[in-house]
Amino acid sequence: MSALLRRTKKKPSDRVVTLLGKPGCHLCEDARAVVDAVCAETGAALEEKDITRDEALYARYWEQIPVVLIDGEQHTFWRVDPKRLRTALGA
Repeated sequence: MSALLRRTKKKPSDRVVTLLGKPGCHLCEDARAVVDAVCAETGAALEEKDITRDEALYARYWEQIPVVLIDGEQHTFWRVDPKRLRTALGA
């Protein structure tokens, strides 16, 4: 059987959502509320990273924060749409 046909879809509870932001960022606070709610609802794991503590993240994302990654891939930045996030998680 082809590898494409064997590929299984990940359950939301198997996904990791990463919120990249920094202290004092009001958009980051708004994004955190949405991501917290969607992760609690779907069972997805949530991790947060402060770009001011990581030079590589800062160099890559400083203009876009907050940034949401799903399993390490960029999903969105600035504003988080809860419906779009749920869909991306497979919920």
